Amino acid sequence: MAEITMLEAVNLALHHEMEKDSDVIVLGEDVGDNGGVFRATVGLKQKFGLKRVIDTPLAEALIGGVAVGMASQGLRPVAEFQFQGFVFPALEHLMCHAARLRNRTRGRLTCPAVFRAPFGGGIHAPEHHSESIETIFAHTPGLKVVIPSSPKRAYGLLLAAIRSNDPVMFFEPKRIYRTVKSEVIDNGEALPLDTCFTLRKGRDLTLVTWGACVVESLQAVNELSKMGIEAEVIDLASIKPIDINTIVASLEKTGRLLVVHEASKTCGVGAELIAQVSEKAMCLLKAPPIRVTGMDTVMPYYRNEDYFMINKEDIMIAAKQLVEGWK
Repeated sequence: MAEITMLEAVNLALHHEMEKDSDVIVLGEDVGDNGGVFRATVGLKQKFGLKRVIDTPLAEALIGGVAVGMASQGLRPVAEFQFQGFVFPALEHLMCHAARLRNRTRGRLTCPAVFRAPFGGGIHAPEHHSESIETIFAHTPGLKVVIPSSPKRAYGLLLAAIRSNDPVMFFEPKRIYRTVKSEVIDNGEALPLDTCFTLRKGRDLTLVTWGACVVESLQAVNELSKMGIEAEVIDLASIKPIDINTIVASLEKTGRLLVVHEASKTCGVGAELIAQVSEKAMCLLKAPPIRVTGMDTVMPYYRNEDYFMINKEDIMIAAKQLVEGWK
């Protein structure tokens, strides 16, 4: 079986679900003839036509509002924002309407919509093209927040997101759109939206990460293994809801927690993870948890981007401090 990229996996999932369910509609800027800014929707318009693949004006507020309207009337829209940093004009519709529709109507209406957006830095783009703002949406009741880190998980999680009866923010780490490949079976099998994935077993520490940082984390733990430090790596995948039980089960073995994420440090998802671990499993910890995160600054322009981005050396230093500093 040929290996495919994350972009190809997203495209495969969209093709599969649009063929299976005629209520699935794709809309966004340039999603038709151009296949989207990263070509994630290429071929959909040719196969499913203008009524199901809709090129919108350059108006994110319109995209968000139309998607909520479609979803409230029984369709399953998959709306694309060209970059996560462009989503702000649509926040009114996402946070005040999509997220609250089920509650506001006491279950009479739901909002089965998916809002896709590439996110994160590492491609030498301006700041609004490089945002990592998943925390904003994780803090919004009524929204699910999902971030795949591999083609296989992108395929399975996107299928599950489209089938969900509640709105899902689906953020795709564009830095690994084309660099990470894996085999994907187009069998329509969805992955759970509320479960994290253990990528590597270990005994000395639990490393929790998501998105593109999974790449550097796996590189780091492979190097640490040569030094005798065995880390268990967990891909959080579901930012909201958080599968804290899998993390606690890992800490029962390791007793040490390292969280790695690209988003800014203050009030990040890493802080929430550490808070929940402190509430539920403080007695398991052999050392204070450590975060390796992005800086509390706007993403710099490309000449300084490397200072912001996390590398495997940063992760290795934190892991060794966690293990060797608290024996």
